[in-house]
Amino acid sequence: MTLIKISTRLALENLSIADIDSNTALFEGGLGLDSIDALELGVAVRKKYQLKISSEQEDVSKIFTSVSSLAAYLKSVLPASASAQSVC
Repeated sequence: MTLIKISTRLALENLSIADIDSNTALFEGGLGLDSIDALELGVAVRKKYQLKISSEQEDVSKIFTSVSSLAAYLKSVLPASASAQSVC
């Protein structure tokens, strides 16, 4: 999932792609995303990769810390062929 797709999916109108560093926190002081945005990101991941990231997962907050952490998680759990589909 690219920064462009995340930006488009979440309608981050006040930010351009250049404003988003892949290590910037998605929540709490970073981009300031909220729980609705988290849900939208989860749905986008499920649709694109057929992978559900449960809110009950122990490491869910770590997975959604930043674009980089989400990309690293996806690369670690998806088969190599799916990971090659622009995960980061």
